[in-house]
Amino acid sequence: MREEPLSRGDRSGGPGIGQENRNFAAKVRVLYEDNHLLVVVKPPNMPTQADSSHDPDLFSVMKAYVAEKYHKPGAVYLGLVHRLDRPVGGLLVLARTSKAAERLSKQVQAKTMNREYLAVVRGRPESGELCEWLLKDPAGNTVRVVPAGTPGAKEARLSFQALESRDGCTLVRVRLYTGRSHQIRVQLSHAGFPIWGDARYGQGRPGEQIALWGTFLTLTHPTLKEEMHFLSLPPEKNVPWSAFASYIHTMTERSGKLPPESGGI
Repeated sequence: MREEPLSRGDRSGGPGIGQENRNFAAKVRVLYEDNHLLVVVKPPNMPTQADSSHDPDLFSVMKAYVAEKYHKPGAVYLGLVHRLDRPVGGLLVLARTSKAAERLSKQVQAKTMNREYLAVVRGRPESGELCEWLLKDPAGNTVRVVPAGTPGAKEARLSFQALESRDGCTLVRVRLYTGRSHQIRVQLSHAGFPIWGDARYGQGRPGEQIALWGTFLTLTHPTLKEEMHFLSLPPEKNVPWSAFASYIHTMTERSGKLPPESGGI
């Protein structure tokens, strides 16, 4: 899921991609690229940016990718506009110029950049909206729901639409109206519908992969001013997505905006 809006850019980078980064770059699917932005599909379990694990991260890998593909011998700029939690896969946009980073970050803050997610949750929720206050514990990198007005807490709001239920689980489509750390995972778990495979908030078992995927992305191109739409479907052959494969396979036909009266996104 997405976290706090960012406008972080970096011009570091060397002349070579390195074999390790080359191997990981091959796992990142690039859906769109031009002189201003990159839209990619982050693989699950890859950090969005460098962390204490020192594992290869998407941000560094894509900087190395740009350096090699465009034969840039010196510093390479790449701006991180938003993030996905490490175990979560799906769509991410990266800025290739500082101007693009600034304009994309403003879209995040103004809520004109629309990102929606698919998730498989335990239980049979009805479509609805959740609004709570979340407090993050940096030491444990965990988030919890707290009473309104708790010092340091931030308001979090999302809506979700129940799409299909099977075998005690439900496929849901989620739209965020705020961008808090671990927001989708915490709010759905607190509502009694934890995400399948979420080891931190949903009692996921060892070996299970969290069923949360950044599926839809709509943004305005930072220079062309054209609205752009992107779709990335979760791996429908993997459990638990496989139980909903027939529905997921039709998502290209259902990817348009839902009418407000539908009670959905």
